[in-house]
Amino acid sequence: MSAVPAEPAEPSAPSVRVRPRGRTTLLIAAAALLGIAGGTAVGYGVQAERPPTALPALSQAELAYPAKSLPADKVPAPLPASQDRQVRTGGDLRKLVMKRPAGWSDSKDTDWLNDGWVSVDSYARIFKEEDSQLEYLLESDVRRIAGAAWKKGAHREANVRLVQFRSGAIAEASSYADGQRSYMASKERGAGNEGDPVKGSASGRYYLYGVHREPGYMPLYRARAVMHRGDIMVEINVFDTEPISKKDIRTLAERQLELL
Repeated sequence: MSAVPAEPAEPSAPSVRVRPRGRTTLLIAAAALLGIAGGTAVGYGVQAERPPTALPALSQAELAYPAKSLPADKVPAPLPASQDRQVRTGGDLRKLVMKRPAGWSDSKDTDWLNDGWVSVDSYARIFKEEDSQLEYLLESDVRRIAGAAWKKGAHREANVRLVQFRSGAIAEASSYADGQRSYMASKERGAGNEGDPVKGSASGRYYLYGVHREPGYMPLYRARAVMHRGDIMVEINVFDTEPISKKDIRTLAERQLELL
């Protein structure tokens, strides 16, 4: 009886010998480290062979002074108070507010003015966003505010305010004046025009607003001047039910600037 062949068995997986990697990896890492260390040592050796480079001197050259001081009769006289801005602006700020123009009278019904002084919070209330305005003034280190208010005829009114900041590295008076002028060309927030330059001021300008009309009320005209000198920002406003000329606001601005 012949034998019945059996079914072939499933082929077995080839036998693979795994080579250990730990020793080879260690040898490669050691060689890399040796190369870095050797390169560093060679670099230090090359640097050591170079001549030393002299360092720059830490001290300045001695200041030169005259051998003798000037005789008493040749010592320059100190600036008079009329030419020394720190003397003028460091005193009573109210004295730098221009005198009441001829034909005007003092206004008695102003709640923001007290004996020629304007408190910071009452000044901030003049603005629509009084909270942010007050915060800005305090952060900008405002020192004090002086002002005046006048009236003329039946409806014309004017006010002047000098906002003084403490002297420092940042010219806050200039920045504040620039900020006030920045929106004056807008019809929604300002006068709707670029204004005209104030003579004698680097960047001061005066503006005429368009007439404002509301049913049941008389028309309202307004003019404004914004400028600065040193640590003082100047703002002048004129209101009336009749048109205001450029000469009216320009004259007030130039007269006030002459005192600073």
